[in-house]
Amino acid sequence: MAKSTAFSSSTSFSSIPIFLIIVSVTVLLYASTIVEAGDSSAFVKKTISSHSIVIFSKSYCPYCRKAKAVFKELNQKPHVVELDERDDGWSIQDAISEIVGRRTVPQVFINGKHIGGSDDTIEAYENGDLAKLLGVKSKNDDL
Repeated sequence: MAKSTAFSSSTSFSSIPIFLIIVSVTVLLYASTIVEAGDSSAFVKKTISSHSIVIFSKSYCPYCRKAKAVFKELNQKPHVVELDERDDGWSIQDAISEIVGRRTVPQVFINGKHIGGSDDTIEAYENGDLAKLLGVKSKNDDL
């Protein structure tokens, strides 16, 4: 009697559970990424709406330091989220990118309005727009 070629090897049966495990793990990882992205987007939106000044930053970034220094000059204390110091920093940065179309840091928000990055923040400071948005005296008011 001839052997059936469809079931000729026991390895075909033993590879099915491995295949199912791989597919299951892939689905779980993908699903957790979607949930994490949703959580990160919600975190970004909640943070922006809960604080008058928000800076999404990285602690080692020189451009972030410049943006933070502007608020120090204006005697304002921003809520700073240091992405490099958070386990979910990468996904938060992805969420910011989806919201504002930029992946770079810093990203600055005032009263829920996106100001931009370091150059945008410095420009707004120098031309007095930042002080107006914050309702404080500008550096040019003394001149």
